[in-house]
Amino acid sequence: MSWLTILIPAILLIALCEAPLFAIIAGLSMVCLLAADLDFQALQTILIEMNRLASMPVLVALPLFTLVGGILTESKAPQRIMNFMQALCGWLPGGPAVAALGSCAFFTALTGASGVTIVAVGSILYPILREQQYQDKFTLGLLTTSGSLGLLFPPSLPIILYGVVAQVDIPRIYKAALLPGLLLIFVLALYAFAHELARRRRGAAHSRLQPFSWSRLARTFREGIWDWPIAGIILVGVYGGIVTIAEVSAVVLIYVIIVECFVLREIHFFKQLPAIMVESAMLAGAIIVILSVAMGFTGYLVDEQIPRRLLGLLTDLTRNKWLFLAGLNLFLIAVGCIMDIFSAIIIVVPVIVPIAIEYGIDPLHLCVIFLINLEIGYSTPPVGMNLFIAALKFQRPITLLYRASVPYLILLLIVLLLITYIPAISLVAS
Repeated sequence: MSWLTILIPAILLIALCEAPLFAIIAGLSMVCLLAADLDFQALQTILIEMNRLASMPVLVALPLFTLVGGILTESKAPQRIMNFMQALCGWLPGGPAVAALGSCAFFTALTGASGVTIVAVGSILYPILREQQYQDKFTLGLLTTSGSLGLLFPPSLPIILYGVVAQVDIPRIYKAALLPGLLLIFVLALYAFAHELARRRRGAAHSRLQPFSWSRLARTFREGIWDWPIAGIILVGVYGGIVTIAEVSAVVLIYVIIVECFVLREIHFFKQLPAIMVESAMLAGAIIVILSVAMGFTGYLVDEQIPRRLLGLLTDLTRNKWLFLAGLNLFLIAVGCIMDIFSAIIIVVPVIVPIAIEYGIDPLHLCVIFLINLEIGYSTPPVGMNLFIAALKFQRPITLLYRASVPYLILLLIVLLLITYIPAISLVAS
């Protein structure tokens, strides 16, 4: 056992030195497997799990959709999306804010990363909202919290990864997450509407309503005519069950490359595309490597019956399903504060899924609860990732971002409780 006493401190040391996550998880997996079997052949478990992961056809969608998001981020698609949303909603009280919500959700769904949305779309939306007389605090809170709203819509990368880890049918997850995702956007849109009406009653400066114009709506729609088929291909493919998620990702990627490089020519095929491909490959590769080594750790957890032991501890505390869900929400929000969503899915999901099933929670319902909690955790003080990204992007004190996000977090938590304790919201469409 002397080698274990050396390896464990070594892993802690490399973690403190901010080593790559895959190295930490791989080291942890090897130590746990060796400690359990005292046999170096146990390390074959990691290789077996990596081979099993490589044989999953659905995993192809992950790098392909990552590249799609990278290409769209470097194009003018965010601006076109916002122009259309403004033409569609700008005539309503609070219309610019509602348009910003829709734009963020749409772009996050395509890219799969809320931080990218804050950086790419936020730089466009922030001056527009400020020009419309929205207070700085309201604008910052809106852009910070809405950056993660699209994670429940296809082709959301977190949903694909969750489906792979939890072995749940991905198109069914998309269907289950659709209504909860729309509900989140609807509640925040109502808040933007109420905020605008309150400003008008106080006589404060408020946004200037743009009269609805069919010609303007048609013009902005035509400007984005090459963007809308992306959503159409995904929706028809996923919800129609015509093709698999891997096939949809391939079709979408080919379409985006042709449009952005040869039709719109916003991305230079030889100068810009290779760099985007390398950056996307690094991101997707990092996720796949982490997932591969984490599968070995998951094998250890299953062999040692860790979920069963945790279930025993929980049932000793309470056998009430609803109390368990309350505790699960608190735990997942905390996880969302300190971990990115991909790492959280890889590490946490294998542990909570078997426990939740024992409590009678539907796997699809659990997925929606998990993702919404992680969305909220991104913007929850003191260490929510989106708060720091927004503080850097908009050059504002982090404490201001804390205060700005509070009203939105309260509304999101209310919706989370509704979705948690009314499973039909998630299950009616699945």
